[in-house]
Amino acid sequence: MLKFTKMEGIGNDYIYFDGIHQNVPMNKEFIQKISHRNYGIGSDGMIVILDSNICDFKMRMFNLDGSEGKMCGNGIRCFAKFVYENHLTDKDYLEIETLGGIKKVWLNIKNDKVVSVKVDMGEPVITTKDIPCLFSKEKMIDEAIEVSGREYYITSVSMGNPHAVIFVDDLDFDISVIGKQLERHPLFPESVNTEFVVKVDRNHLKMRVWERGSGETLACGTGACASFYASYLNDYCDDKVQVSLKGGTLDIELKDGRIYMTGPARTCFEGMINDEEYYVK
Repeated sequence: MLKFTKMEGIGNDYIYFDGIHQNVPMNKEFIQKISHRNYGIGSDGMIVILDSNICDFKMRMFNLDGSEGKMCGNGIRCFAKFVYENHLTDKDYLEIETLGGIKKVWLNIKNDKVVSVKVDMGEPVITTKDIPCLFSKEKMIDEAIEVSGREYYITSVSMGNPHAVIFVDDLDFDISVIGKQLERHPLFPESVNTEFVVKVDRNHLKMRVWERGSGETLACGTGACASFYASYLNDYCDDKVQVSLKGGTLDIELKDGRIYMTGPARTCFEGMINDEEYYVK
């Protein structure tokens, strides 16, 4: 028997496991089975809570296809809610170890429930070799590339994971075509998340996201931060914006060179996995 909690942050949903008190399978087959929306629990992937030698906790997150991701902004907010409401901590400030670095989070608690979480998402990276992006220039800001005979202007940013931001006039189109093409484009050796962004005004952006390993999701925290910073670099916005995604809205702010993201976290339901077919021997 394996206890899980289904949680979501503005529609970006993951299956959460306490990996401190139970042995959680972290192989590709298990993750794909439980994440399947018809035959499993249904999610954008899986997140596991673990002990850390350097922080309060360690977060491991996995995409829908079973590949491991470096960081998830919506996921880490739910992670913080999980550890507090499951009495793994009584702190309202936490440092969490991720593959994308150590992340600092502040919990907004009302009536012993975490209603929102502010995350220090760190300093955005725009040096192409560090993203990584195999572009010929040191930075890729509003640069044209050709994909399947069509030209796209891309700003590339890393928020602990690589992003390609494309500004568009509207979001009413099938993003899967270019999303799939860019995800595995040779320009991005570790694949890439692609954001399609509409500039509403200097304090408001709208976006859709194609996440590597998961496809289109209702929201992406690191993608919202990357979209904000790409907009800031191109002088489309000021240092504080609201980013509207299909699943909801995030508040993003640039302060002293670091990006801070604030948004909700919600528990959907809890359950137990006891079907042996989920356990891959």
